[in-house]
Amino acid sequence: MRTVSAPPSAASLIESMRDLGYSLETALADVIDNSITARASQIEIFANTSSADVTICILDNGEGLAEEQLYEAMRPGSQSPTEQRGASDLGRFGLGLKTASFSQCRRLTFVSRRDGETCAAIWDLDQVRDADDWLLEVPDTLDDVPLIDRLGPQGSLIVWQKMDRLTERRDAKGQSADNSHVVQQVDAAREHLELVFHRFLSGEHGLKKIRISLNNRPLEPFDPFHASHPATKAGPVEKVQVAGEIVTVQTFTLPHHSNVDSAEWERYAGRGGYLRNQGFYVYRARRLIIHGTWFGLTRQAELTKLARVRIDMPNGLDEKWKIDVKKASAQPPKQVKERLREIIDPICATSKRVYTKRGAVLITSDQVPLWLRVQERGEIKYRLNPEHPVVAELAGQLPEDSRAALLRVLELASAALPLDALLSDLSGEPDKVGSCDVSDPSLTHAVTTTVEHFREVGLNNEDIRDALRFAEPFRSNWNRVETLLNAIMGECDDV
Repeated sequence: MRTVSAPPSAASLIESMRDLGYSLETALADVIDNSITARASQIEIFANTSSADVTICILDNGEGLAEEQLYEAMRPGSQSPTEQRGASDLGRFGLGLKTASFSQCRRLTFVSRRDGETCAAIWDLDQVRDADDWLLEVPDTLDDVPLIDRLGPQGSLIVWQKMDRLTERRDAKGQSADNSHVVQQVDAAREHLELVFHRFLSGEHGLKKIRISLNNRPLEPFDPFHASHPATKAGPVEKVQVAGEIVTVQTFTLPHHSNVDSAEWERYAGRGGYLRNQGFYVYRARRLIIHGTWFGLTRQAELTKLARVRIDMPNGLDEKWKIDVKKASAQPPKQVKERLREIIDPICATSKRVYTKRGAVLITSDQVPLWLRVQERGEIKYRLNPEHPVVAELAGQLPEDSRAALLRVLELASAALPLDALLSDLSGEPDKVGSCDVSDPSLTHAVTTTVEHFREVGLNNEDIRDALRFAEPFRSNWNRVETLLNAIMGECDDV
């Protein structure tokens, strides 16, 4: 047997490295990982979107690299994913800086300063393509490097130029289109970074607080669990052992929209909305890598949209979790998946109760709902209740043929419940979905008739108040209902 050397074509491979699926926001996050690993306390991102030649710079005050270290860092595959890393190291394959940068630009400049010494290297994809060789440029001068004057006594500067992917839109004449879409992507990147690095931005216990800014505007940490809100329901922290490492799991149920203002509700919905953002949030060394998934263990549903589960894994379990190059995909190992399967039902049930307790189906003699929630052959259906006191009173006053006609109308109304429209509206803007107003005469009649029914089944005044307080339409009109109850019950007490 003999072997032959078969090195890949530099021109072909470096172009292929551009298409690993990065977006602007995930590429920026990957570069920021390096700054955090270098113990930077301040990271500044500058996006020049005012000209056709869009340039993005990432500047940090981290430890910086010596010349040979910088050349090694610019080499694709500079560190094996099987090598043991420090607990705070956010790297994985030794590819992130290069693949993330190449996905956005054709010219990557890396300048670093350490112990008063400055070094730099440049990957220019056009030169690599033309020469079909891995030729790393070492510049003689740094005078033309953007923001070089902002580099401090130690730290690093990453510069992306020739950003063909971000500026590839053209108008009908083949000229560069305006940069409005670039600005939109930069704004989206801000939101993404505020989520991915929120624990570093807030400086939670055990982490040094890091300041990250975009065009001189500080990023604000966005906690997807809204843990500081008093209406958020947080479960206990659980620990699962995997290959000698500890994975921690904690459940959260976000507040119902009635417990937060409209701005909070919109913010915590996220770009995908509550429905798509429910599920597991996986953190690797406290950096968010994947969110908004149940890993196939259950389906995303309207009534569970407030359920979110935080999972913390150490970077020593990368192989077990099948972390990809972009650190944007993962699969839990068997031990973790089994435990997650066990906690899904309880956490989803808590989320459902946030909704169902507000429109609870009350089917006992002392609590009669206008709408019945019925389970038939594995399906849940809603129908108007013909035994509701107001409906029953009217039916009792009608002749038999008219009573049958009334029941047919109720049946038709139940069958025509616009479930698709309701689901769509509740998924999009639940705070703007409500019931119709009820007039004073109708509400008075409903209260009086219902109170009479409850008294006939033996309820006292306190039980009657409790029953009406949690049933519609009384709950939504409680101030008016309470006034009516005081009058009705006061009259009875006087007799």
